[in-house]
Amino acid sequence: MSGEGLIAEPRALHSSVGHARLEELMHRGTEFLGCKVAIMGGAMSWISERNLVSAISNAGGFGVIACGAMSPELLDAEIGETKTRTARPFGVNLITMHPQLSELIDACVKHGVGHIVLAGGLPPGWALDKVKASGARLMAFAPALALAKKLMRSSVDALVIEGMEAGGHIGPVSTSVLAQEILPNISKDIPVFIAGGIGRGEAIAAYLEMGAVGVQLGTRFVCAQECIAHPSFKKAFIRASARDAIPSVQIDPRLPVIPVRALKNQEMVNFAAKQREVARKLDEGAIEMAEAQLQIEHYWAGALRRAVIDGDIESGSVMAGQSVGMVNREEPVAAIIQELVDEAAAALESRG
Repeated sequence: MSGEGLIAEPRALHSSVGHARLEELMHRGTEFLGCKVAIMGGAMSWISERNLVSAISNAGGFGVIACGAMSPELLDAEIGETKTRTARPFGVNLITMHPQLSELIDACVKHGVGHIVLAGGLPPGWALDKVKASGARLMAFAPALALAKKLMRSSVDALVIEGMEAGGHIGPVSTSVLAQEILPNISKDIPVFIAGGIGRGEAIAAYLEMGAVGVQLGTRFVCAQECIAHPSFKKAFIRASARDAIPSVQIDPRLPVIPVRALKNQEMVNFAAKQREVARKLDEGAIEMAEAQLQIEHYWAGALRRAVIDGDIESGSVMAGQSVGMVNREEPVAAIIQELVDEAAAALESRG
């Protein structure tokens, strides 16, 4: 999609054998996204908003707004504000379980959003049809080969494969295993972006050589200067190692709790208590299972806001991927992307 801003052109890839090879491997991805470098910003609630999203797109990558629990009115305003900050393409990530998913899609269509990402579960057929009818390119997450093939049959335009190393909601399988399972089987037929645990360009190069057309990174962009996260939140990232980013534990097997990877703190203990509270309400018949899941999601949204916006890194949720150990300073988005590009190019050039 486009906006009104007058933004300088992002720096071209450096001219070297490695950079030329990188541009070649990313070509399908950059063509699909309409950007210079096939690096998508992961959709992180409270973080992937107008400032960071526009900065990623202005630097040549592809920013993605995290709708999360936003109302259609808030999303409408967020897209509009992002358009004033960049004239370059960006996308919107929508959660499939959102009770107003149809109205959220309408907000995207109103603004001519060119790429819509459906996340958080298998997208309902009507939502797939509605996005496709709008003319937007449709992306979805595929945590297994069978699901990837099902989504392809549903005419999804591109897939994101995200492994358990990622921050936030995660599945049970690592990025490297998913890439080996899925890429050889489908990458020639549909664009595939790899996500989860990517912190350096060497990993980007490896996944591109396996058949991916691009990557998605979230954790790496949290300490960007343009990111609105509280200074305490950013300091927690800079201090952390990979081993500090741990998954939450499911207390009651009846609850449809998707594990969340975050830095270990008091909030991990609090979440266990919240699960017990929701399970008790289920036992009492006070709520149905769908409402139980929604309460869990709203809980995470509030806990994340306390950490990201208020800077409460003890009773707030500091969601982070295992690549957090490779985040060691605050710097501009453009510098992050250029470093990733240069590392990937150097790795490719070293292959000979």
